[in-house]
Amino acid sequence: MKTLTSVKLLSALCLLFAGNAALAQQAGSWTLAGGINYIKPNVDSGTLSAPTIPGVKNAVGTDTQPVLAINYALTDNIQLATFIGTPYKHDQIGDGTLNGVGKLGSVDALPATLLVQYHFFEAKAKFRPYIGLGITYAYLNNETGSSTLTALADTGGKPTTFKADSAWGHTFKLGATYSLNEKWFVGLSYAKTYVKTTSHFSTGQKISMRLDPSSVMATVGYHF
Repeated sequence: MKTLTSVKLLSALCLLFAGNAALAQQAGSWTLAGGINYIKPNVDSGTLSAPTIPGVKNAVGTDTQPVLAINYALTDNIQLATFIGTPYKHDQIGDGTLNGVGKLGSVDALPATLLVQYHFFEAKAKFRPYIGLGITYAYLNNETGSSTLTALADTGGKPTTFKADSAWGHTFKLGATYSLNEKWFVGLSYAKTYVKTTSHFSTGQKISMRLDPSSVMATVGYHF
């Protein structure tokens, strides 16, 4: 269902932008690029609140998902950029005194980001590096606890659940595009997002952590 929705959205965007052709990345032009995005959280975890054994922390796993990048050129050098994709599923892994116990659960993350990007060189240049800065809203949902989490938090009790707070953050991005011809291009970028969240457990404990993920995105795009 998610794949079908993405295909419909891509088709609608193509129809919307059709006929608005512009040379390269000139003011008033749109670009649409599809590819993959790899996200690696760089977690700085607090400790789980009492009652619990001392030093319980949390680590977060990586994920890779397809992504659709949409850019609009305000000027020949300044662009607005946003991204559409499927949710990233991140495993929650025991750390600190729980290092080695494995997966404690998982959570889906759907980041919404709006960037202002400055593209160097003239609009028709084949190679254009850029820098970007913007805001991100990390929507966290579909939290699922594992049997290991239940065994540690409430042995013999009902399954332990948790809720992670969605949060705002800011994103810094470095990247470059290379035009294959007047319309098609390839892109590669690195982004760093700074965001903090807190997970609340059904057993009454909570844990706060900085996620601060890094991401690497590779795309193939089209100039409209």
